[in-house]
Amino acid sequence: MKQMAAVALGLALGMMTNGTALADTFGTGANTFTIDFVNVGNAGNADDAGAGGGSYSTPYGGVAYDFRIGTYEISQDAITKATASGMTNVTAGAWTGSQPAAEITWWEAAAFVNWLNTNTGHQTAYDLTYSGGWSLSLWSSGQAWQAGGENLFRNKDAYYFLPSEDEWYKAAYHKDDGVTANYWDYATGSNTAPTAVGSGTGTGTAVYNNVTSSPAAVNNNGGLSPYGTMGQNGNVFEWNESASSEGPAVRGGFWAGTESLLRSSTRFNLDPTDVLNDIGLGFRVASIPEPSTAAFMILIPVGAWSLGRRRSRSL
Repeated sequence: MKQMAAVALGLALGMMTNGTALADTFGTGANTFTIDFVNVGNAGNADDAGAGGGSYSTPYGGVAYDFRIGTYEISQDAITKATASGMTNVTAGAWTGSQPAAEITWWEAAAFVNWLNTNTGHQTAYDLTYSGGWSLSLWSSGQAWQAGGENLFRNKDAYYFLPSEDEWYKAAYHKDDGVTANYWDYATGSNTAPTAVGSGTGTGTAVYNNVTSSPAAVNNNGGLSPYGTMGQNGNVFEWNESASSEGPAVRGGFWAGTESLLRSSTRFNLDPTDVLNDIGLGFRVASIPEPSTAAFMILIPVGAWSLGRRRSRSL
């Protein structure tokens, strides 16, 4: 039944074209802001097993459903405007304006995602509590989403969420060539290391190798992945949901890091309270696409459209 629900979801969301940019709006009044998303299709692709002709791989990236992921990392401006619109206990603040929200804990990233959901009338993704510090409770099986495997961290009815490691990896490294196990070594659609730059959007570039003394603006930080995301290599490390017993993973490298941090084979598990001062931990948001209501009603039983995949693997 779980696999059938995932297949049905893939069919329904298959109406959305890969790479199509969609912007969602949040906040109020002068504090309104948007998040741009791209669609990640090819539902049912296999994990990376080194089949893409490159030198690096980890067994991630297989996702049984279509989803959206943020075109860009979340900016400090988005954090500032969300706070002015009622969000609490999320600061970040290492940088300003259109630079990424960095030196942010996993807790704060998850709380921002929860606020995106409540600001738009959706169910929170994570059962968080703040009382001088953060804590998280797991959802029950009936509340957790199931497609692709039970994920007790993420609520089945959440619309926005932190990308799981599979979702993040696919958006960064998959070749976007159908339901395949073919992946690139780098998040610029290449097995050749990106050209290091301080800013810009040139094909095959990324902000790394200490070319700049701080991260670039989130919409000006390198070339695109095959699905159309920017900056999944370099600029700032990005938190993944990592719904498992190990600490949440970060991937992608940062502005002062070396080439080895950009590779698909590089991942780190951190404590959710880490901020990595002077290095920068940021994040991007993932989401369910918006196919027609009719498609959902015809293809997907109530509750079966929730997304998620649970992994507990490490290198």
